[in-house]
Amino acid sequence: MRLDIYRRPEHDGIFSYLAVPEGKPIPQEAINTDWEPAAKALEVDDEADTLPDFHIEQLPQQIGTKGYAITGLKDM
Repeated sequence: MRLDIYRRPEHDGIFSYLAVPEGKPIPQEAINTDWEPAAKALEVDDEADTLPDFHIEQLPQQIGTKGYAITGLKDM
């Protein structure tokens, strides 16, 4: 699968990340003016459950439920 990755600053130089399927808009409930593009068309294994570089877990479950996956801030 291919994903577009966005990021936004949180605190102390830490970022949270949002992954959406390539070419899809950020869903309405996740729209935030400070999301900025971090990676376009990132190739990810279809079997991947996590994106460790972006602190995203349960990738397929989050995308299947919400249409996007987001960093868990408690894990950072």
